[in-house]
Amino acid sequence: MGTAWSFDDGFPNLFINNAQDIRGRHVAFLASFSSPCVIFEQLSVIFALPRLFVASFTLVLPFFPTGSFERMEEEGDVATAFTMARILSNIPISRGGPTSLVIYDIHALQVGFTAMMLERFYFGDHVLPCFETGIPLLKQRLHQLPDADNISIAFPDDGAWKRFYKQLQHFPMVVCTKVREGDKRFVRLKEGSAAGRHVVIVDDLVQSGGTLIECQKVLAAHGATKVSAYVTHGVFPKQSWERFLHKNEEGSKKAFANFWITDSCPRTATAIANRAPFEIISLAGSIADALQI
Repeated sequence: MGTAWSFDDGFPNLFINNAQDIRGRHVAFLASFSSPCVIFEQLSVIFALPRLFVASFTLVLPFFPTGSFERMEEEGDVATAFTMARILSNIPISRGGPTSLVIYDIHALQVGFTAMMLERFYFGDHVLPCFETGIPLLKQRLHQLPDADNISIAFPDDGAWKRFYKQLQHFPMVVCTKVREGDKRFVRLKEGSAAGRHVVIVDDLVQSGGTLIECQKVLAAHGATKVSAYVTHGVFPKQSWERFLHKNEEGSKKAFANFWITDSCPRTATAIANRAPFEIISLAGSIADALQI
């Protein structure tokens, strides 16, 4: 795919290079819907590829972006996640059948919605969603740590616990919860013990990071010797990742020992590369495995 130039009206002039060479081939398109302004041109190519007589077509969308801020609470709220799912459900069928869609740790609109529910009610019959997770990559990384036998997993809320607890059951667990006192919301320890442990907070995505910071404070107050964090999707709008950086000032306290994210959001991954406490976990191997399905 290449954009030679834009037309005078601002729309992109798109061209698929060597289109004839992909006839009869199994084609995968790695998409990044990191902002609304880049989605249209990618969708244009995504809809064109299955029509080029490819043997099969797979769309890899590591981060399904819409819906992360949405709450369907009253009449008139618009579920853009549903809109995006309907758009992707109408990708043309290739010679091999419906498009396979690979997504990592999709963020549900409502706590308790599962990937199966999203597949059933959000996506149509012309696309086959394959819901993957970055948790196995996190587990590999944790087993490499010197204190691997002293790690507990913390969840910042019940929603994160419901998403991930089954995959992390062999670790001791701590569950936090958000409580409201007047107009303010606070994080409290709901269950489990952090005392003397290296506690790793696990969630699917991070925006401003406020909840993670409050959770870290609670865990430290309850005796955690170290606190780290993992999120599959480091969204970090307005460079909010800067608040987590280790300062070089002598004696400055480092709230997070490690902060692992995948490269599902490429712009973030590039911005925080080699900046402590961040460490990028690549999805490349996991995506390669998913393409073997």
